[in-house]
Amino acid sequence: MKMCNWNMDMPSTNTILSAAASLTASLILFKSIANDIVPASLLNYLSKLSDRLSSQLTIIIEESDGLTPNQMFQAANVYLATKISDSTRRIKVLKPLKNQHLTVSVDNNQQITDSHDGLNLYWVLQTSSVSFKQTSKLDGISHSELRFFELSFHKKYRDRVLKEYLPHILVKAKEIKDEIKSVKLHTVDYNGKDYWGSVSLNHPATFETMAMDSQPKVGLIQDLDRFINMKDYYKRVGKAWKRGYLFYGPPGTGKSSLVAAMANYLKFDVYDLDLREVQCNSDLRRLLIGTANRSILVIEDIDCNGGVINRECGLDGTTENDKISLSGLLNFIDGLWSSCGDERIIVFTTNHKERLDPALLRPGRMDMHIHMSYCTFNAFKLLASNYLQLDDHSLFANIQQLLSKVQATPAEIAGELMKNDDADAALTNLVKLLQSKDKTDSVSN
Repeated sequence: MKMCNWNMDMPSTNTILSAAASLTASLILFKSIANDIVPASLLNYLSKLSDRLSSQLTIIIEESDGLTPNQMFQAANVYLATKISDSTRRIKVLKPLKNQHLTVSVDNNQQITDSHDGLNLYWVLQTSSVSFKQTSKLDGISHSELRFFELSFHKKYRDRVLKEYLPHILVKAKEIKDEIKSVKLHTVDYNGKDYWGSVSLNHPATFETMAMDSQPKVGLIQDLDRFINMKDYYKRVGKAWKRGYLFYGPPGTGKSSLVAAMANYLKFDVYDLDLREVQCNSDLRRLLIGTANRSILVIEDIDCNGGVINRECGLDGTTENDKISLSGLLNFIDGLWSSCGDERIIVFTTNHKERLDPALLRPGRMDMHIHMSYCTFNAFKLLASNYLQLDDHSLFANIQQLLSKVQATPAEIAGELMKNDDADAALTNLVKLLQSKDKTDSVSN
Protein backbone atom coordinates (compact mmCIF):
# COMPACT_ATOMS: atom_id res chain seq x y z
CA MET A 1 0.00 0.00 0.00
CA LYS A 2 1.31 3.40 -0.97
CA MET A 3 1.64 5.78 2.00
CA CYS A 4 0.88 9.48 1.54
CA ASN A 5 3.60 11.92 2.30
CA TRP A 6 1.71 14.51 4.37
CA ASN A 7 4.67 16.84 4.68
CA MET A 8 4.91 17.09 0.88
CA ASP A 9 1.14 17.35 0.23
CA MET A 10 0.18 20.00 2.85
CA PRO A 11 0.98 23.67 2.20
CA SER A 12 3.38 25.41 4.52
CA THR A 13 2.31 27.70 7.37
CA ASN A 14 3.62 30.75 5.55
CA THR A 15 1.55 29.84 2.50
CA ILE A 16 -1.63 29.54 4.63
CA LEU A 17 -1.03 32.88 6.38
CA SER A 18 -0.28 34.57 3.08
CA ALA A 19 -3.48 33.23 1.54
CA ALA A 20 -5.55 34.29 4.56
CA ALA A 21 -4.10 37.80 4.46
CA SER A 22 -4.80 38.03 0.74
CA LEU A 23 -8.38 36.86 1.22
CA THR A 24 -8.99 39.36 4.03
CA ALA A 25 -7.61 42.20 1.95
CA SER A 26 -9.79 41.15 -0.96
CA LEU A 27 -12.91 41.10 1.22
CA ILE A 28 -12.15 44.55 2.60
CA LEU A 29 -11.57 45.86 -0.92
CA PHE A 30 -14.77 44.24 -2.17
CA LYS A 31 -16.79 45.76 0.68
CA SER A 32 -15.30 49.17 0.00
CA ILE A 33 -16.05 48.91 -3.74
CA ALA A 34 -19.58 47.67 -3.00
CA ASN A 35 -20.27 50.62 -0.72
CA ASP A 36 -19.09 53.00 -3.45
CA ILE A 37 -20.82 51.36 -6.41
CA VAL A 38 -23.94 49.61 -5.11
CA PRO A 39 -26.79 52.03 -4.28
CA ALA A 40 -27.56 52.48 -0.59
CA SER A 41 -31.16 51.38 -1.16
CA LEU A 42 -29.96 48.07 -2.61
CA LEU A 43 -27.51 47.52 0.26
CA ASN A 44 -30.31 48.20 2.73
CA TYR A 45 -32.58 45.73 0.90
CA LEU A 46 -29.87 43.06 0.92
CA SER A 47 -29.28 43.63 4.62
CA LYS A 48 -32.99 43.22 5.39
CA LEU A 49 -33.15 40.12 3.19
CA SER A 50 -30.21 38.63 5.06
CA ASP A 51 -31.92 39.32 8.38
CA ARG A 52 -35.13 37.73 7.09
CA LEU A 53 -33.36 34.56 6.04
CA SER A 54 -31.36 34.34 9.26
CA SER A 55 -32.53 32.13 12.11
CA GLN A 56 -31.38 34.75 14.64
CA LEU A 57 -33.65 37.33 16.26
CA THR A 58 -32.21 40.53 17.75
CA ILE A 59 -33.91 42.56 20.47
CA ILE A 60 -32.90 46.20 20.87
CA ILE A 61 -32.89 47.54 24.45
CA GLU A 62 -32.28 51.29 24.44
CA GLU A 63 -30.95 53.18 27.44
CA SER A 64 -33.97 55.47 27.66
CA ASP A 65 -37.32 56.26 26.13
CA GLY A 66 -37.04 59.99 25.63
CA LEU A 67 -36.32 61.37 29.10
CA THR A 68 -37.47 58.22 30.90
CA PRO A 69 -34.70 55.76 31.83
CA ASN A 70 -35.23 52.20 30.61
CA GLN A 71 -35.27 49.90 33.61
CA MET A 72 -34.50 46.91 31.38
CA PHE A 73 -31.30 48.55 30.10
CA GLN A 74 -30.16 49.39 33.63
CA ALA A 75 -30.87 45.85 34.83
CA ALA A 76 -29.02 44.32 31.88
CA ASN A 77 -26.00 46.54 32.54
CA VAL A 78 -25.83 45.35 36.16
CA TYR A 79 -26.51 41.71 35.30
CA LEU A 80 -24.00 41.43 32.44
CA ALA A 81 -21.20 42.76 34.65
CA THR A 82 -21.38 39.40 36.44
CA LYS A 83 -21.12 37.53 33.12
CA ILE A 84 -17.82 39.04 31.98
CA SER A 85 -15.41 36.20 31.19
CA ASP A 86 -11.64 35.88 30.78
CA SER A 87 -12.07 36.19 27.02
CA THR A 88 -13.54 39.69 27.32
CA ARG A 89 -10.95 42.15 26.03
CA ARG A 90 -12.31 45.42 27.51
CA ILE A 91 -14.39 46.34 30.55
CA LYS A 92 -15.29 49.62 32.21
CA VAL A 93 -14.46 50.29 35.86
CA LEU A 94 -15.87 53.24 37.81
CA LYS A 95 -15.44 54.35 41.43
CA PRO A 96 -18.34 56.68 42.30
CA LEU A 97 -17.39 59.38 44.80
CA LYS A 98 -19.94 58.35 47.41
CA ASN A 99 -19.74 54.57 46.93
CA GLN A 100 -17.38 52.15 48.62
CA HIS A 101 -17.27 49.61 45.80
CA LEU A 102 -15.90 49.62 42.27
CA THR A 103 -18.54 49.48 39.55
CA VAL A 104 -17.72 47.16 36.66
CA SER A 105 -19.68 47.33 33.40
CA VAL A 106 -19.53 46.13 29.81
CA ASP A 107 -17.66 48.20 27.24
CA ASN A 108 -18.90 48.99 23.75
CA ASN A 109 -18.80 46.32 21.02
CA GLN A 110 -17.83 43.54 23.43
CA GLN A 111 -19.93 40.39 23.01
CA ILE A 112 -21.09 38.81 26.25
CA THR A 113 -22.40 35.24 26.03
CA ASP A 114 -25.00 34.01 28.48
CA SER A 115 -26.96 30.81 28.90
CA HIS A 116 -30.27 30.35 30.66
CA ASP A 117 -32.26 27.15 30.96
CA GLY A 118 -30.83 25.72 27.75
CA LEU A 119 -30.88 28.98 25.80
CA ASN A 120 -27.76 30.54 24.27
CA LEU A 121 -27.90 34.33 24.22
CA TYR A 122 -25.49 36.93 22.90
CA TRP A 123 -25.29 40.52 24.14
CA VAL A 124 -23.48 43.48 22.55
CA LEU A 125 -23.49 47.06 23.85
CA GLN A 126 -23.73 49.49 20.94
CA THR A 127 -23.70 53.27 20.65
CA SER A 128 -24.98 55.65 18.01
CA SER A 129 -24.71 59.40 17.65
CA VAL A 130 -27.95 61.35 17.71
CA SER A 131 -28.20 64.90 16.37
CA PHE A 132 -30.93 67.32 17.33
CA LYS A 133 -31.61 71.01 16.90
CA GLN A 134 -31.32 73.11 20.03
CA THR A 135 -34.20 75.38 20.96
CA SER A 136 -32.24 77.68 23.27
CA LYS A 137 -31.07 81.19 22.50
CA LEU A 138 -27.98 79.81 20.79
CA ASP A 139 -29.55 77.77 18.00
CA GLY A 140 -27.45 75.07 16.46
CA ILE A 141 -26.99 71.34 16.15
CA SER A 142 -26.11 69.34 19.25
CA HIS A 143 -24.94 65.75 19.38
CA SER A 144 -25.52 63.10 22.02
CA GLU A 145 -24.73 59.43 22.35
CA LEU A 146 -27.48 56.82 22.43
CA ARG A 147 -26.55 53.54 24.06
CA PHE A 148 -28.44 50.31 23.46
CA PHE A 149 -27.99 46.57 23.90
CA GLU A 150 -28.44 44.10 21.07
CA LEU A 151 -29.64 40.75 22.39
CA SER A 152 -29.44 37.95 19.79
CA PHE A 153 -30.76 34.40 19.99
CA HIS A 154 -32.58 31.80 17.88
CA LYS A 155 -35.91 33.25 16.84
CA LYS A 156 -37.85 30.18 17.91
CA TYR A 157 -37.13 31.15 21.55
CA ARG A 158 -38.70 34.59 21.25
CA ASP A 159 -41.52 33.98 23.74
CA ARG A 160 -39.24 32.31 26.28
CA VAL A 161 -36.81 35.23 26.17
CA LEU A 162 -39.57 37.83 26.59
CA LYS A 163 -41.54 35.97 29.26
CA GLU A 164 -38.79 34.15 31.19
CA TYR A 165 -35.27 35.39 30.48
CA LEU A 166 -35.74 39.18 30.61
CA PRO A 167 -37.89 39.06 33.79
CA HIS A 168 -35.17 36.81 35.26
CA ILE A 169 -32.59 39.56 34.57
CA LEU A 170 -34.77 42.17 36.30
CA VAL A 171 -34.92 40.02 39.44
CA LYS A 172 -31.21 39.13 39.42
CA ALA A 173 -30.13 42.74 38.85
CA LYS A 174 -32.20 43.85 41.85
CA GLU A 175 -30.54 41.18 44.01
CA ILE A 176 -27.07 42.23 42.83
CA LYS A 177 -27.73 45.92 43.52
CA ASP A 178 -29.15 45.16 46.96
CA GLU A 179 -26.08 43.09 47.84
CA ILE A 180 -23.49 45.73 46.93
CA LYS A 181 -25.56 48.81 47.66
CA SER A 182 -23.98 51.51 49.80
CA VAL A 183 -26.66 52.89 52.11
CA LYS A 184 -26.88 56.69 51.92
CA LEU A 185 -28.11 59.34 54.31
CA HIS A 186 -30.01 62.17 52.60
CA THR A 187 -30.58 65.56 54.19
CA VAL A 188 -32.50 68.60 52.97
CA ASP A 189 -30.53 70.69 50.46
CA TYR A 190 -32.55 73.45 48.79
CA ASN A 191 -29.72 74.01 46.32
CA GLY A 192 -30.01 70.45 44.98
CA LYS A 193 -32.09 69.47 42.00
CA ASP A 194 -34.54 67.50 44.14
CA TYR A 195 -34.00 69.29 47.48
CA TRP A 196 -31.83 66.46 48.83
CA GLY A 197 -28.09 66.04 49.35
CA SER A 198 -26.50 62.74 50.37
CA VAL A 199 -23.50 61.14 52.05
CA SER A 200 -22.70 57.49 52.71
CA LEU A 201 -24.30 56.16 55.89
CA ASN A 202 -21.55 54.24 57.65
CA HIS A 203 -23.44 53.75 60.90
CA PRO A 204 -22.45 50.35 62.34
CA ALA A 205 -25.75 49.67 64.14
CA THR A 206 -27.40 46.31 63.50
CA PHE A 207 -30.29 44.52 65.17
CA GLU A 208 -27.73 42.21 66.78
CA THR A 209 -26.01 45.14 68.53
CA MET A 210 -29.16 47.08 69.48
CA ALA A 211 -29.50 47.26 73.27
CA MET A 212 -33.24 46.69 73.54
CA ASP A 213 -35.46 43.90 74.76
CA SER A 214 -35.80 40.97 72.40
CA GLN A 215 -39.60 41.00 72.12
CA PRO A 216 -40.02 44.42 70.41
CA LYS A 217 -36.86 43.83 68.40
CA VAL A 218 -38.07 40.49 67.02
CA GLY A 219 -41.50 41.97 66.41
CA LEU A 220 -40.00 44.80 64.36
CA ILE A 221 -37.84 42.44 62.28
CA GLN A 222 -40.83 40.22 61.53
CA ASP A 223 -42.94 43.24 60.56
CA LEU A 224 -40.23 44.52 58.18
CA ASP A 225 -39.83 41.09 56.56
CA ARG A 226 -43.57 40.85 56.06
CA PHE A 227 -43.78 44.38 54.61
CA ILE A 228 -41.11 43.97 51.91
CA ASN A 229 -42.79 40.78 50.65
CA MET A 230 -46.27 42.27 50.33
CA LYS A 231 -46.09 44.08 46.99
CA ASP A 232 -48.91 42.05 45.46
CA TYR A 233 -51.04 42.44 48.58
CA TYR A 234 -50.83 46.24 48.59
CA LYS A 235 -51.63 46.33 44.90
CA ARG A 236 -54.60 43.99 45.35
CA VAL A 237 -56.17 46.03 48.17
CA GLY A 238 -55.45 49.34 46.42
CA LYS A 239 -53.13 50.88 49.00
CA ALA A 240 -49.77 52.61 48.67
CA TRP A 241 -46.88 50.25 49.47
CA LYS A 242 -45.67 52.03 52.60
CA ARG A 243 -45.39 51.43 56.33
CA GLY A 244 -45.29 53.86 59.25
CA TYR A 245 -43.50 53.42 62.59
CA LEU A 246 -43.39 55.50 65.76
CA PHE A 247 -40.34 55.22 68.03
CA TYR A 248 -41.01 56.95 71.33
CA GLY A 249 -39.18 57.20 74.62
CA PRO A 250 -36.71 59.38 76.53
CA PRO A 251 -33.54 60.73 74.90
CA GLY A 252 -30.61 58.30 74.72
CA THR A 253 -32.70 55.15 74.37
CA GLY A 254 -31.48 54.39 70.83
CA LYS A 255 -34.20 55.68 68.51
CA SER A 256 -31.75 56.98 65.88
CA SER A 257 -29.59 53.86 66.16
CA LEU A 258 -32.66 51.71 65.56
CA VAL A 259 -33.33 53.61 62.32
CA ALA A 260 -29.73 52.92 61.23
CA ALA A 261 -30.15 49.23 62.09
CA MET A 262 -33.30 49.11 59.93
CA ALA A 263 -31.48 50.77 57.03
CA ASN A 264 -28.55 48.34 57.25
CA TYR A 265 -30.91 45.37 57.50
CA LEU A 266 -33.04 46.36 54.50
CA LYS A 267 -30.32 48.16 52.49
CA PHE A 268 -32.67 51.16 52.32
CA ASP A 269 -31.45 54.76 51.99
CA VAL A 270 -32.39 57.11 54.83
CA TYR A 271 -33.97 60.55 54.24
CA ASP A 272 -33.63 62.63 57.41
CA LEU A 273 -36.28 65.37 57.56
CA ASP A 274 -36.43 68.13 60.17
CA LEU A 275 -39.84 69.77 59.79
CA ARG A 276 -38.44 73.02 61.16
CA GLU A 277 -36.29 73.34 58.01
CA VAL A 278 -39.26 72.99 55.63
CA GLN A 279 -40.56 76.27 54.24
CA CYS A 280 -44.20 75.34 53.58
CA ASN A 281 -46.60 72.48 52.81
CA SER A 282 -45.81 72.59 49.08
CA ASP A 283 -42.11 72.11 49.86
CA LEU A 284 -43.09 69.11 51.94
CA ARG A 285 -44.70 67.53 48.88
CA ARG A 286 -41.66 68.34 46.76
CA LEU A 287 -39.41 66.64 49.31
CA LEU A 288 -41.56 63.51 49.26
CA ILE A 289 -41.39 63.29 45.47
CA GLY A 290 -37.61 63.58 45.68
CA THR A 291 -37.26 60.44 47.83
CA ALA A 292 -36.46 57.15 46.12
CA ASN A 293 -38.20 53.79 46.31
CA ARG A 294 -36.92 51.38 48.97
CA SER A 295 -36.16 54.17 51.41
CA ILE A 296 -36.78 55.21 55.00
CA LEU A 297 -38.03 58.74 55.62
CA VAL A 298 -37.25 59.81 59.19
CA ILE A 299 -39.08 62.68 60.87
CA GLU A 300 -37.26 63.10 64.16
CA ASP A 301 -38.63 64.84 67.24
CA ILE A 302 -42.02 65.41 65.66
CA ASP A 303 -43.26 66.79 68.97
CA CYS A 304 -40.97 69.83 68.51
CA ASN A 305 -43.23 71.24 65.78
CA GLY A 306 -46.21 72.92 67.42
CA GLY A 307 -48.27 72.85 64.26
CA VAL A 308 -48.55 69.06 64.24
CA ILE A 309 -48.77 68.35 67.98
CA ASN A 310 -52.46 69.05 68.43
CA ARG A 311 -55.35 71.12 67.15
CA GLU A 312 -55.59 73.51 70.10
CA CYS A 313 -53.33 76.21 68.60
CA GLY A 314 -55.73 77.39 65.93
CA LEU A 315 -56.71 76.18 62.46
CA ASP A 316 -55.19 72.73 61.89
CA GLY A 317 -53.06 73.28 64.98
CA THR A 318 -50.82 75.90 63.35
CA THR A 319 -49.46 79.02 64.97
CA GLU A 320 -47.88 82.03 63.34
CA ASN A 321 -44.41 80.55 63.81
CA ASP A 322 -45.28 77.14 62.35
CA LYS A 323 -44.60 76.52 58.66
CA ILE A 324 -46.19 73.05 58.44
CA SER A 325 -49.83 72.41 59.28
CA LEU A 326 -51.29 69.20 60.65
CA SER A 327 -53.44 68.75 57.54
CA GLY A 328 -50.36 69.26 55.36
CA LEU A 329 -48.48 66.58 57.25
CA LEU A 330 -51.40 64.15 57.15
CA ASN A 331 -51.72 64.61 53.39
CA PHE A 332 -47.97 64.11 53.16
CA ILE A 333 -48.24 60.79 55.00
CA ASP A 334 -51.26 59.14 53.39
CA GLY A 335 -52.75 61.48 50.78
CA LEU A 336 -52.32 61.24 47.02
CA TRP A 337 -48.71 62.43 47.25
CA SER A 338 -47.81 59.44 49.41
CA SER A 339 -48.51 57.13 46.44
CA CYS A 340 -45.59 58.50 44.40
CA GLY A 341 -43.32 55.50 44.97
CA ASP A 342 -43.07 51.97 46.36
CA GLU A 343 -41.55 50.30 49.41
CA ARG A 344 -41.51 53.48 51.46
CA ILE A 345 -41.07 53.45 55.23
CA ILE A 346 -41.80 56.49 57.39
CA VAL A 347 -40.34 56.58 60.89
CA PHE A 348 -41.42 59.20 63.41
CA THR A 349 -39.50 59.71 66.63
CA THR A 350 -40.62 61.58 69.71
CA ASN A 351 -39.75 61.93 73.37
CA HIS A 352 -43.38 62.69 74.24
CA LYS A 353 -45.96 60.50 72.56
CA GLU A 354 -48.76 62.03 74.63
CA ARG A 355 -48.26 65.38 72.90
CA LEU A 356 -49.10 64.07 69.43
CA ASP A 357 -52.51 64.51 67.85
CA PRO A 358 -54.49 61.24 67.78
CA ALA A 359 -54.95 61.71 64.02
CA LEU A 360 -51.24 61.03 63.59
CA LEU A 361 -51.21 57.91 65.74
CA ARG A 362 -53.84 55.84 63.97
CA PRO A 363 -52.95 52.78 61.81
CA GLY A 364 -52.13 53.69 58.23
CA ARG A 365 -50.00 56.59 59.45
CA MET A 366 -48.11 55.13 62.39
CA ASP A 367 -48.83 51.43 61.97
CA MET A 368 -46.49 50.15 64.68
CA HIS A 369 -45.58 51.92 67.93
CA ILE A 370 -42.30 50.86 69.59
CA HIS A 371 -41.45 52.09 73.07
CA MET A 372 -37.72 52.69 73.52
CA SER A 373 -37.39 52.20 77.27
CA TYR A 374 -34.65 52.76 79.82
CA CYS A 375 -31.99 50.08 79.96
CA THR A 376 -33.17 46.72 81.24
CA PHE A 377 -30.88 43.98 82.48
CA ASN A 378 -31.22 42.02 79.22
CA ALA A 379 -30.22 45.13 77.28
CA PHE A 380 -27.29 45.67 79.64
CA LYS A 381 -26.02 42.11 79.04
CA LEU A 382 -25.99 42.81 75.30
CA LEU A 383 -24.00 46.01 75.92
CA ALA A 384 -21.55 44.13 78.16
CA SER A 385 -21.08 41.53 75.44
CA ASN A 386 -20.53 44.20 72.76
CA TYR A 387 -18.24 46.53 74.72
CA LEU A 388 -16.46 44.21 77.17
CA GLN A 389 -16.92 40.82 75.49
CA LEU A 390 -18.41 39.49 78.72
CA ASP A 391 -21.28 37.06 79.08
CA ASP A 392 -21.19 36.90 82.88
CA HIS A 393 -19.49 38.57 85.85
CA SER A 394 -19.75 38.62 89.62
CA LEU A 395 -21.14 42.19 89.50
CA PHE A 396 -23.99 41.28 87.14
CA ALA A 397 -26.37 40.40 89.98
CA ASN A 398 -25.73 43.76 91.68
CA ILE A 399 -26.25 45.61 88.39
CA GLN A 400 -29.50 43.71 87.76
CA GLN A 401 -30.83 44.76 91.16
CA LEU A 402 -29.89 48.41 90.60
CA LEU A 403 -31.42 48.53 87.08
CA SER A 404 -34.73 47.36 88.50
CA LYS A 405 -34.81 50.49 90.69
CA VAL A 406 -33.14 53.30 88.71
CA GLN A 407 -33.61 54.76 85.27
CA ALA A 408 -30.52 54.73 83.08
CA THR A 409 -30.54 54.95 79.29
CA PRO A 410 -28.57 52.55 77.09
CA ALA A 411 -26.49 55.55 76.00
CA GLU A 412 -25.48 56.23 79.63
CA ILE A 413 -24.57 52.59 80.24
CA ALA A 414 -22.58 52.38 76.99
CA GLY A 415 -20.75 55.61 77.78
CA GLU A 416 -19.67 54.24 81.17
CA LEU A 417 -18.50 50.92 79.73
CA MET A 418 -16.37 52.74 77.14
CA LYS A 419 -14.38 54.65 79.76
CA ASN A 420 -12.18 51.74 80.76
CA ASP A 421 -10.69 48.79 78.85
CA ASP A 422 -10.51 46.74 82.06
CA ALA A 423 -13.82 44.92 82.53
CA ASP A 424 -13.62 44.84 86.33
CA ALA A 425 -12.97 48.60 86.53
CA ALA A 426 -15.65 49.43 83.97
CA LEU A 427 -18.33 47.42 85.78
CA THR A 428 -17.27 48.79 89.17
CA ASN A 429 -17.65 52.34 87.88
CA LEU A 430 -21.04 51.44 86.39
CA VAL A 431 -22.20 50.16 89.78
CA LYS A 432 -21.12 53.44 91.37
CA LEU A 433 -23.06 55.41 88.73
CA LEU A 434 -26.22 53.39 89.30
CA GLN A 435 -25.84 53.67 93.09
CA SER A 436 -25.54 57.46 92.85
CA LYS A 437 -28.70 57.54 90.73
CA ASP A 438 -30.45 55.39 93.34
CA LYS A 439 -29.48 57.77 96.12
CA THR A 440 -30.60 60.80 94.10
CA ASP A 441 -33.97 59.19 93.39
CA SER A 442 -34.42 58.30 97.06
CA VAL A 443 -33.70 61.88 98.18
CA SER A 444 -36.05 63.38 95.56
CA ASN A 445 -38.84 61.02 96.63
